[in-house]
Amino acid sequence: MWTPTEDEKIGVVICNFRGSVTQGLALEVGETVQILEKCEGWYRGFSTRKPNVKGVFPASYVHLKKAIVTNRGPHETVVPLEDPIVTEVTSTLQEWALLWKQLYVKHKVDLFYKVRHVMMELIDLRRQLLSGHLTQDQSRDVKRHITVRLDWGNEHLGLDLVPRKEFEMVDEDQISVSDLYKMHLSSRHSVQQSTTQGDNARQRHGEPCRVPVPHHLLVNLKSFTYNSIGEDTDIFFSLYDLREGKTLSEKFMVRLNKNGGPKNPEKVDRLCALFTDLSNKDMKRDLYIVSQVIRTGRMLLNDSKKGPPHVQYRRPYGCAVLAMSDVLQTISELKEEKDFVLKVYTCNNENEWYQIHENIIRKSSTKYTAPSTNYGLIISLQLLRGDMEQVRRENPLIFSRGVAITRKLGFPDVIMPGDIRNDLYLTLERGDFERGGKSVQKNIEVTIYVLYADGEILKDCISLGSGEPNVPEHRSFVLYHNNSPRWSEVIKLPIPIDRFRGSHLRFEFRHCSTKDKGEKKLFGFAFTPLMREDGTTLSDESHELYVYKCDENTTFSNHALYLGLPCCKEDFNSCPNIPSSLIFQRSMKETFWISTQLSSTKLTQNVDLLALLKWKAHPDRVMDILGRLRHVSGEEIVKFLQDILDTLFSILDDNTDKYGPLVFQSLVFIINLLRDSKYYHFRPVMDTYIQKHFAGALAYKELIRCLKWYMDRSAEVVRQDHIQEAMRALEYLFKFIIQSRILYSRATCGMEEEQFRTSVQELFQSIRFVLSLDSRNSETLIFTQGPQPCPGPNQVPGPGAGLPAPLALAPAPGQLQSTVPGQVPGSGQANCTQAVSANALRPTPLSAALLNSFPAIFDELLQMFTVQEVAEFVRGTLGSMPSTVHIGQSMDVVKLQSIARTVDSRLFSFPESRRILLPVVLHHIHLHLRQQKELLICSGILSSIFSIIKTSSLDTSVQEEVEMMVESLLDVLLQTLLSIMSKSQSQEAVRGQRCPQCTAEIAGEYVSCLLSLLRQMTDIHFQHLMENFQSKDELKEFLLKIMCVFRNLMKLSIFPRDWNIMRLLTSNIILTTVQYLSPALHKNFTEADFDFKVWNSYFSLAVLYINQPSLQLENLSPAKRKKVLDKYGDMRVMMTYELFSMWQNLGENKIHFIPGMIGPFLGVTLVPQVEVRNIMIPIFHDMMDWEQRKNGNFKQVEAELIDKLDSLVSEGKGDENYRELFGLLTQLFGPYPSLLEKIEQETWRETGISFVTSVTRLMERLLDYRDCMKGDETENKKIGCTVNLLNFYKSEINKEEMYIRYIHKLCDMHLQAENYTEAAFTLLLYWELLHWDERPLKEFLHYPSQTEWHRKEGLCRKVIHYFNKGKCWEYGIPLCRELAFQYESLYDYQSLSWIRKMEAAYYDNIMEQQRLEPEFFRVGFYGRKFPFFLRNKEFVCRGHDYERLEAFQQRMLGEFPQAIAMQHPNQPDEAILQCDAQYLQIYAVTPVPDSVTVLQMDRVPDRIKSFYRVNNVRRFRYDRPFHKGPKDRDNEFKSLWIERTTLILTHPLPGISRWFEVEKRELVEVSPLENAISVVENKNQELRTLISQYQHKQLHGNINLLSMTLNGVIDAAVNGGIARYQEAFFDKEYITSHPEDTEKITQLKDLMQEQVHILGVGLAVHEKLVHPEMRPLHKKLIDQFQMMRSSLCHCFYVSLQGLPGLDKSGSGPNTPRGILATHGPMSPESFKLMHRHSPVAVLTPVRNSSSSLSSHNSSEMGNVGNLLILADGMVVEHPEDFYRMQASLSSSSLSSTHSAPSQMINSAPSTIRVGSPSLPDKYRHNREMLMLLPPHRERPSSAMYTNITDNGQPPNFQRALFHQVIGPCKPCSDPNLSVAEKVLTTPSSWSLDSGTREALPFLSSHVGSVMAPPVPPRNLPQVSPASYTCLAHQSTVHPGWQ
Repeated sequence: MWTPTEDEKIGVVICNFRGSVTQGLALEVGETVQILEKCEGWYRGFSTRKPNVKGVFPASYVHLKKAIVTNRGPHETVVPLEDPIVTEVTSTLQEWALLWKQLYVKHKVDLFYKVRHVMMELIDLRRQLLSGHLTQDQSRDVKRHITVRLDWGNEHLGLDLVPRKEFEMVDEDQISVSDLYKMHLSSRHSVQQSTTQGDNARQRHGEPCRVPVPHHLLVNLKSFTYNSIGEDTDIFFSLYDLREGKTLSEKFMVRLNKNGGPKNPEKVDRLCALFTDLSNKDMKRDLYIVSQVIRTGRMLLNDSKKGPPHVQYRRPYGCAVLAMSDVLQTISELKEEKDFVLKVYTCNNENEWYQIHENIIRKSSTKYTAPSTNYGLIISLQLLRGDMEQVRRENPLIFSRGVAITRKLGFPDVIMPGDIRNDLYLTLERGDFERGGKSVQKNIEVTIYVLYADGEILKDCISLGSGEPNVPEHRSFVLYHNNSPRWSEVIKLPIPIDRFRGSHLRFEFRHCSTKDKGEKKLFGFAFTPLMREDGTTLSDESHELYVYKCDENTTFSNHALYLGLPCCKEDFNSCPNIPSSLIFQRSMKETFWISTQLSSTKLTQNVDLLALLKWKAHPDRVMDILGRLRHVSGEEIVKFLQDILDTLFSILDDNTDKYGPLVFQSLVFIINLLRDSKYYHFRPVMDTYIQKHFAGALAYKELIRCLKWYMDRSAEVVRQDHIQEAMRALEYLFKFIIQSRILYSRATCGMEEEQFRTSVQELFQSIRFVLSLDSRNSETLIFTQGPQPCPGPNQVPGPGAGLPAPLALAPAPGQLQSTVPGQVPGSGQANCTQAVSANALRPTPLSAALLNSFPAIFDELLQMFTVQEVAEFVRGTLGSMPSTVHIGQSMDVVKLQSIARTVDSRLFSFPESRRILLPVVLHHIHLHLRQQKELLICSGILSSIFSIIKTSSLDTSVQEEVEMMVESLLDVLLQTLLSIMSKSQSQEAVRGQRCPQCTAEIAGEYVSCLLSLLRQMTDIHFQHLMENFQSKDELKEFLLKIMCVFRNLMKLSIFPRDWNIMRLLTSNIILTTVQYLSPALHKNFTEADFDFKVWNSYFSLAVLYINQPSLQLENLSPAKRKKVLDKYGDMRVMMTYELFSMWQNLGENKIHFIPGMIGPFLGVTLVPQVEVRNIMIPIFHDMMDWEQRKNGNFKQVEAELIDKLDSLVSEGKGDENYRELFGLLTQLFGPYPSLLEKIEQETWRETGISFVTSVTRLMERLLDYRDCMKGDETENKKIGCTVNLLNFYKSEINKEEMYIRYIHKLCDMHLQAENYTEAAFTLLLYWELLHWDERPLKEFLHYPSQTEWHRKEGLCRKVIHYFNKGKCWEYGIPLCRELAFQYESLYDYQSLSWIRKMEAAYYDNIMEQQRLEPEFFRVGFYGRKFPFFLRNKEFVCRGHDYERLEAFQQRMLGEFPQAIAMQHPNQPDEAILQCDAQYLQIYAVTPVPDSVTVLQMDRVPDRIKSFYRVNNVRRFRYDRPFHKGPKDRDNEFKSLWIERTTLILTHPLPGISRWFEVEKRELVEVSPLENAISVVENKNQELRTLISQYQHKQLHGNINLLSMTLNGVIDAAVNGGIARYQEAFFDKEYITSHPEDTEKITQLKDLMQEQVHILGVGLAVHEKLVHPEMRPLHKKLIDQFQMMRSSLCHCFYVSLQGLPGLDKSGSGPNTPRGILATHGPMSPESFKLMHRHSPVAVLTPVRNSSSSLSSHNSSEMGNVGNLLILADGMVVEHPEDFYRMQASLSSSSLSSTHSAPSQMINSAPSTIRVGSPSLPDKYRHNREMLMLLPPHRERPSSAMYTNITDNGQPPNFQRALFHQVIGPCKPCSDPNLSVAEKVLTTPSSWSLDSGTREALPFLSSHVGSVMAPPVPPRNLPQVSPASYTCLAHQSTVHPGWQ
């Protein structure tokens, strides 16, 4: 039995489950399942991926997890009980996974790989967290890494920002809106900032800044690879500052043996040091790592004679340096060690050894020698940050290998308490010694000892460097033969404190002989005590010591013998009477210099400090000693802090009256010293002292007395520096006072309690006196100064120059508000930065110092007083502050900062104190907000207050406090926000120098404050608020303000888009507030008191609210949508209900909102939420009804509705379901019937239904338009959509304004697509609406206000311009005439002249410029998936330039990628029309111009005719060949008929679109004979035009085209080309059986005769132009022409026998013999050249030629057409038709499944066959026709050739063509030969290096017995454009081809 689970609620699938059982739930590993029920080892539940699918699965397949269950039952919520950050990583990764895949799809590969890397890192970090093996610190670090990566990924994937606290997501219900806002900000700026959220408040209010983080440099010596010394070496590393010329750190020492390894074997791989406490300032120094190498061995390395081998000397060897500036960036970025090699240089002169490192750095290469190899010291470096404890914690491995801690010489920037140190650094500088009668100079070695007072040598008190143990003595290195050695050797003397007094240093000087014995002879010594007689240590400076003579036999057993001698000059001066008979005589000529530096926390070199600590020894000097304390350095004071404080209080106890003020001053000085950031860390030492060591039980009385005395005298004293210092020390003074009182109470059982309380109260009265005094001073100061705009630096000097550092964090107190010209008062730069110039006018800064310190004393007072008492103290103090805001800006800042600290203090967290303090705090904030001053600080205070109140409200009631805040703040907050928002909109301030008050940041602060307040308000607060308004005007003003703020909130996007949590919470608070305010609006402003402004504001707010992007849940992922719905519900629906309810309350006043609110309400219905729409629909019914009642119609509603629908849908709103709201008769969702159903119940239902139907149809078109515009649709779709909408507005709705708008939208689209002709036709629509009147027109779109005449004129000029760009000059000319007529009638001759010249230029352009004839394509769109305006319709489209069928088809399939191309031309059946898919049917069609007379006129140039052939065409034709009756196997042309389909369009092309819908279809059949006549006629026309062009030298130079054309026609004729027509139609049997065709047969005969004559003329022209090398070809053509004539002659003779009524004996020019026997060149007069030459004349296509071939023999030449003679006996009308048809066999969508037979390989040059890949224009036969062609003999085809010679003829071409023509194989013919127009086609079909276009799709190699033509080479050098006349069908050569 299934039972609900109690604990087993959630689990993770650990094994795949297929769900093969009944009701099984298929699961995959890793899915999370929620368990509902269990039964015998099975669970029932659902996967969180698909919560709607429930099923069963085995319990063993699931790993259970602990979970928290809320709202138990069917709708329970289960949350896994695990680390929240683990849960967040899991859900985030699941969300990322979907988006991550999309990155790859969208080709964002770089981001794809970055996100993958981050996801893998997150998985690994999550695994570490779950492992449970991390320490707290490690866990914190892992969480920090996780949050950084989560935020990075969310930002880059466009997801929401997650506010966090302590790395965990916050619950917005538990914190105030202000805190949530700050968390968003901190998450945005840096994840780490969120961890210091608690510190932000303190830092903001001017607490001392954080201590700078020190750096530590880890140096690790890997090896000394250059160690070829062969002796032991000591290597010393130190940090050196070149700029200051001093060493910065101690030395790190490494001892190596002669093999280069560590001398101590335990130190292998442990030769590392940590140079600690490098400050930021140090890192900016010119630092170098200096490494000095000292060897221990012979005196001279390579001279074994110098000294015996058993005597060892320390000798300088070499030095290496590394510039930190070169490596700092590298090691800063890395988290690991990085290796570097240091070259070791040797010194050329030992005298300069002391500065070898400087010489190397400065590259003084003459002073050192570089090593012979690049090897040297290999070290690794790593930079660490943080205090030492943190570094030890984070890098345990470094410290586990015994790293040597190497400190700075001297104290670091921050001295840590407890850092005990007692180091004396001794530098052996130099010495001057006598030669001593020797011939050479000495080799001097210095030995150093540290001796105690009793003469004992102190053990282990000498350190040569960190890393090696301390030693009892040190021997310096020896400089060879040098009596004035300079060592500069630093050693450290870590002497114990207790041994320091009485100890001294002894320096013994020995000469190291290099003779055989190698003795070291003592010859002198020097000494110095470590401590002076006055108790101070050796001063930090250079000391010149006396050298005393001695010899080798001298013993120092009695050190008293020399200690009585003077050690140096100062010593000698202090005791000059020293007897000269002592045992040691001073060497007058010898001296020895050392320098010392003490770094001790226990010893001092300061006499004044020692005197203070030993004051009892000189009680008479106490006053002087206390006075001199100020001159002691801070380092010395903090080192002896506890001792000094004990001393001060003991002095105070000794004589309070006498020493009290001085002790007070000293105490103040020390307290203020600890405010310095360098000593800030000693504050805990002070705190510890007060708590544990302070014993001054009576001190409080004197401290209070002094403090009060200071304050009371503040009005009298001129210099107030000492009073200011006392004010700043207030915090610690009170700590001493309170602790002292506690000690006294403890000792006396609470005696004198009342006196203490009284004295504290009096002290507070003095404090209030100081504050009130300052306010009076300020007012006086301002009054006397007068209104000066910018106070000068020398006016009223104040004592602010000496202010200590902490005041710099807060603005200097009391600066006056200055007004900069052009700047809003209160918005100046100083306002923003809260920093004020010290030179500006200021009131006395006492109050500033007092207010800065004041909040710090609250905690101390709370130890002795109750919360209420302290609160009363504070209230009185804050209340005494000046209430005016004009006392000076800096004083305002200090005052507000004090209030801010008060709010942040512990005192304010108590509810009882808050009730006391809140009114005075709010009073001051109210004043500042009213004046718009110091907004940034005020917002911070308010944020803190709201944060505290929110936290308190979770436990206790805060109703009273919220009530106070509402009364004081709500109105002024609204006013402030309105002011800020208006400034941010107007952007008055200069960019870059804007005040933050005008930025989003400060707006965000105040918005969060307002929202916090509104969120805390309950219905009681709202009720009281409404009751408190004195009048309706006040209420109205408030409502308008708050609604205006809300509207701006939504319009201005105060919060960034990814702050979704913040935006949703804001929406929720606004909704709640509106629900509270609605009753007040209804109650006070309806019926008689109706106020349009308030209601309009309300409705506008509601509409804006519902349309907010953040509330559109449809755009969210399902998981996020569910989360939002669970938390807030759909807030749009709630607001819509509210809006509807308020609308219903309006009653008769609804009419005021018609038609104004139609647009906004319509916008709401466009929200894709069913319930929202259904709620809104009745409002439209209401509007129609009310207008019907008032006006008797609803025209206004109708007009406005259509206008707004158009603008809203055009913006991309609305969806498919939307039209149902208006159109469907069925019941819609929700409680409301559809609009139609409501309308049907009305009396005006007919007009209403008509209107709704019309709107629905408009919606269909608008939605199509929206979809096209919104998606990445092509221009064609967008244009088609716009045309569709345009026509609808014109024909159905008759909205002229909308119609004109869409005209211009369409025009812009055409211009963007460079469809200039279409753009002109589109604009012409508007032009036609205008008249030549003087009626004034308003400004509209981009047109200014002008007269109708001027607008029409401007439009006309623009249209003419577009026709010119589209090369449709014929359309522009009538408009030119129209304009000319207008100018002429106005006598505007200047404009008339201009327009006439333009007209003339257009005529010239027609004759001179080349124009391309476009292709036309019929496209059918079948299936319900197409947009409404295309669905199941057919169109004819005007192709682009050079576009052929194949390219067009690819373009269409690209525009409709889901479409399927239909492979037949038949009309689709009903199944295809109704299917849920897209089918495209495309084929080419031929334009059929309407009976244009110009085409019939012989003398009209062809380029004029060509325009009329393809323009203004409504009829288009498509031919399909088929066989009627029995098929003749010998000659299929006898039964080959043509089915001709004519398509008639709605509008002629070109027009306002490149395509128009087919209106009507006509079908006719063409007989075989009629077809033959048409084909031969067309071929004749083509030949005539081409020959005419050559004869008139329009095509000059290269005659290849003519040769190929003639060869194709003549050769085909000889081999059977037109023979097939002869066989078919000149056969007696045919003539007899078709007597009705006699006239047509005669017409065909005449056309053939005409073709022979034309060929004769062509051969004559060819003979004149042919190149000598091509003569054999010409001869071949002549021979074949003779054969052709004779063949035709015989055929005609035979056929004419059967023609009735023919004179068989007739002869003369009309007889075949007469025609065929004679031929000669045509006379030049017979060619009429009707166009001018242009530079491109060579490239003029045949079809564009204007020549016509005429003859004096009219019977031969009249009415002739083009002829293409086919060897197969087939005739095709246009020469290009056949090639296009062939190409389309492989490319056309209409191609059948059959392939072209072998017989179809034609013999024309292969390049000709690269024809347009589209179907033929006329008689476009598909494969059915080709299959009927008869077989022929074999013959190779010709090809394309290159290498043009000087005379323009390509010899290779000629030879190859010659070979092809007269070669051994008899060529076979093809029915469609010699296509002059098709030598080259579009770039997509052929280019100069493309050969035969990959052997051409229709050329199959070795099909049957036909050979494929040879393919020309791909690289065609030196190609002349003239050699290949590129004659694309109806187009010129594109310039880019050359």
